[in-house]
Amino acid sequence: MNASLAMVPKLAKKARLVVDRHTGKSMILYPERGLELNESAAKIVGKCDGTRTIETICRELADEFDSTPQALIEDDVREVLFDLMQRGLIEHQ
Repeated sequence: MNASLAMVPKLAKKARLVVDRHTGKSMILYPERGLELNESAAKIVGKCDGTRTIETICRELADEFDSTPQALIEDDVREVLFDLMQRGLIEHQ
């Protein structure tokens, strides 16, 4: 994904981040559908509040997972966000 680290992602208006009450897993709910997220994707989406840049999200995650290289975190964040943007579940400014 060629998204700039300065991009500010947020959940689309049609989507909500929730925790499934049965499984305890994070999901994005959108009209008549749901997308289960793994733990990493849930942490990324949880930071997409429309105030943080991708760079800030990556830095915050790097602080949480200090044993993971920054470049790997950036790749993961971009991959997750690209997928969710393709599905129309993440917007950006």
